[in-house]
Amino acid sequence: MELVKRCLAADAAAWEALLQSHTRKIYNLCYRFTGRPAESEDLTQEVFIKVFQTLRTFDAAQGSFGTWLSRVARNHLVDHYRRTKKDRITSSLDDELATFEEKPGPGVEPVAQLESRERRELLQRGLERLSPDLREAVVLRDLQDLDYDEIAQVLGVPVGTVKSRINRGRLELARVLKRMEQMRGPAKAGGET
Repeated sequence: MELVKRCLAADAAAWEALLQSHTRKIYNLCYRFTGRPAESEDLTQEVFIKVFQTLRTFDAAQGSFGTWLSRVARNHLVDHYRRTKKDRITSSLDDELATFEEKPGPGVEPVAQLESRERRELLQRGLERLSPDLREAVVLRDLQDLDYDEIAQVLGVPVGTVKSRINRGRLELARVLKRMEQMRGPAKAGGET
């Protein structure tokens, strides 16, 4: 809360600290919704512009800053989704399939790195196939580690609805991933000698 007060007092160092402490979380949230690194970077910047413009509306009595920030990001993502729905229908997801750039840790085998990247890409493609309501609930809970009450605040729905969406989202994601694995399995097996 002190950092927010300093930001409201036009403390540039406080704003920089706020950005540093929350940018990765917001980028990850944007990436999980879009699956596209460049678009996620743009959306992250747009979210922080919105935060800068609306920071005075933050009320600590209504919840934590992190919850408020997630709500601002979620609302921006929903607006973006609605604006770009027509574009997404006509564009190919394969053209913009995300690849994670990461430096290998010491002792990590190249095969393990490849398998890890493939699992992340499979998960991202699976998430993209969920409805937006289910996807955002699963992302906020399982990838952003928000608790049910925080998710309810971010989404503006009752906790029971949050739990239902998470449960349905996880089940649907498991079905989607299983189908994707089954489709991928014969193709991989056919390519091996």
